Amino acid sequence: MRRQVCRTVGLVGLGVMLAVGPSAAQSGSAARRTPHGDPDIQGIFTFRTITPLERPENLGDKATLSAEEAAAFEAAERTRLNRDLFDPESGAPSAGYQSRAEGGVLSYNEFWYERGIELTSDKRTSLITDPPNGRLPWREQVRAANGVNRLNLRNGFADTYTDRSLSDRCLMGFNSGPPMSAGAYNNNVLILQTPTQVVLVNEMVHNTRIIPLDGSDHGTVRRWAGDSRGRWEGETLVVETTNFLRDTAARGSSRDSHLVERFRRVDDDTVLYEFTFEDPNSFTEPWTAAMPLRRTDGPLFEYACHEGNIGMHGIMAGARKLDTQAVR
Repeated sequence: MRRQVCRTVGLVGLGVMLAVGPSAAQSGSAARRTPHGDPDIQGIFTFRTITPLERPENLGDKATLSAEEAAAFEAAERTRLNRDLFDPESGAPSAGYQSRAEGGVLSYNEFWYERGIELTSDKRTSLITDPPNGRLPWREQVRAANGVNRLNLRNGFADTYTDRSLSDRCLMGFNSGPPMSAGAYNNNVLILQTPTQVVLVNEMVHNTRIIPLDGSDHGTVRRWAGDSRGRWEGETLVVETTNFLRDTAARGSSRDSHLVERFRRVDDDTVLYEFTFEDPNSFTEPWTAAMPLRRTDGPLFEYACHEGNIGMHGIMAGARKLDTQAVR
């Protein structure tokens, strides 16, 4: 929620200066080079979009929409997602409900949201490009459990903070990944490059990934965001991540997840971001999604959510209060 936070200093400030530094002469926008000769994918980018990860079931095998269909879909989604049109009693969209003058429904009103308002430029009906049906290839037993993270289920009442989800604890989650995915707000990332590393600074959950390019092997230490290693394949940066500590921000993920991300500049303002996700515990096959990272002026802001904050105290105090009430 960009209006609610303070401007980041330090690394991000330095990163902005590096990101807009001079590039070598180029024969075209897609052929930009860093001073050390690698393809230049640096900058501040937004990946917000109204295109859903999965294709809506009612669209069947329809992979793209016409201009008229896309306009109708975008308008319908903007209305459906508008929190000021939610009925505060039921917590759900209501066609007959008109926004209260002061706004403020449920957790946040519409003022705080920064989600996408339009489809990707190719008017795809899902970010998933494989399987061709645009749907997650769930294993049947996971589908029956509504496809939620088995290790991230603990969003109800809890006995201890360790029973809460990683997003509740401000450790992982939301849209920062890995893999990155469009969310409700803070859909921004800063990409920095040196001769030996690529750094991804996500605005959401103040997540920073430092990705070595030295050809070193993955270690044995498990981390919240996994262990990433990068390499250049022509104009494309390929990043492989494994050794997750437990679940990731992706639905259906576990410590056995394996992720391959690809970054390729396609013009002055766009880097194509594609990723292939594999987890044999949840999916029958790997699946692939793609979305554009579009240049934005920034700046990035600090997402001041941290483990042990006052929100966690309130959650646990509320649960303890309910423990003292009679069960009906």
